[in-house]
Amino acid sequence: MPEPYPVYSSRRLVLDDRVIEEVVEAKLTLGEITKHPQNPLFGEDKPWEPRFDNVYANVIYDTEDRLYKCWYNPFIIDKRVTHTPLEKRHPDWCNYMDVKPSDREMAVCYAYSTDGLHWEKPELGLVEFEGSTQNNILMRRVNGVGVFKDERETDPARRYKMFFCGEPQMTVAFSPNGLHWSEPLPIPEVEAHGTHPNAFWAETLGKYVGITRQHAGSVRLVTRTESVDFVQWTPDETILEGSSPHLQTHDMIVFRTCGIYIGLLGIMVYRGDSDTNVKQHVELAWSPDTLEWHRVQEGTPFMGHTPSEMERYGALPYDWGTIFPSAPIFFDDAVRIYYGAGDGYFFNWRKGYLALATLRPHGWAGYEPISRDTPAVITTQPLTFSNPSVGITADVWNEGSVHVVVLDKTGGQRAVSRPIRTTGTDSHVEWETSQDLASLSGDEVRLRFQLHNAKLYAFSLHRT
Repeated sequence: MPEPYPVYSSRRLVLDDRVIEEVVEAKLTLGEITKHPQNPLFGEDKPWEPRFDNVYANVIYDTEDRLYKCWYNPFIIDKRVTHTPLEKRHPDWCNYMDVKPSDREMAVCYAYSTDGLHWEKPELGLVEFEGSTQNNILMRRVNGVGVFKDERETDPARRYKMFFCGEPQMTVAFSPNGLHWSEPLPIPEVEAHGTHPNAFWAETLGKYVGITRQHAGSVRLVTRTESVDFVQWTPDETILEGSSPHLQTHDMIVFRTCGIYIGLLGIMVYRGDSDTNVKQHVELAWSPDTLEWHRVQEGTPFMGHTPSEMERYGALPYDWGTIFPSAPIFFDDAVRIYYGAGDGYFFNWRKGYLALATLRPHGWAGYEPISRDTPAVITTQPLTFSNPSVGITADVWNEGSVHVVVLDKTGGQRAVSRPIRTTGTDSHVEWETSQDLASLSGDEVRLRFQLHNAKLYAFSLHRT
């Protein structure tokens, strides 16, 4: 099992427009995810899992235990489902939201895997459900949950942290092992709504940041709160909202990589005039500080649905209707993004699953030529060379190439790389043999990338 790689601050993602000075004949486009052929990985297969709904999965790879761990958030009681025969759970028979009785209750459940593909739901003996504790339930009456392992925490009893929508308010809890949790502590300062709240340590701020949601009438808003101790939190404030009531922001998973913060932004799309014909895909956003957010190709899914030619017959793929991602897990050769998937409309009958998508390293978004006939040119802002060694992350397509040019403060060309003709991650740039860059050590320079049938995601400056 490969170990997750460290994310170096010397690497710059080109989607960060603070890094780029000039763009010529290039466009910034989203990276491409690949859905795993074994999807879905697990579904609603226990008596206490009548409906996964949005799943709200939180998946980590624990290097200490060498396990993938998943905390997910299903309905353990849903009388709409249990009182409706299987053959009638379809919009043609009845609308899910109109069915009575409508009693529902959510809980936090736990699963684990040695390979990230085959999952076990252990009988933990911790929480009673219908007279038995032989289940994988960790906590009841939780309406949206974020769980993570805090590697910087020095108190063993608080190594795992939970940031969640309790009843009736936002709440936190702590655990030494992710299974046995402390008594929940309420957060009265933060408005609670059922969504996928998530929290993390923002090392650039020296604080924990929590992402959750408020409502402005019927419109959903992504909000942010912060804390120095994970107990006392600031009132949450809006950081993102949708472009219209028919394109609403539902939730956002945030994480840090390559010196910035990436947001996987859930977008609810209302189709037609019906309030029940709602789907959810995931778009991409980024921030330098978790406060100011920028959208990347707004309106275009980063994680989209699997289409179906059998849609009108009800034969729908596992993620045809809804997608709710977990924070990614970074490996040397790929980024793993686990996600909750639903095969129907947001507010109607659907089956839920855990699924997996992968992304090439650093491949969130990149620059590529607008036209295959015209090379793209990307020039950075001034950078400082220190014993210069340059690496690039790029896809190079058929007969394509990337050239790197070093420009000094006056714009003079100081070095030209040999062409890079193959796809690579942190590929070492080799310079023409007659060019010595040692004299530029400590100087301000710009890098100019010339892309011929290639896509540039990131570059790095390393010490040799």
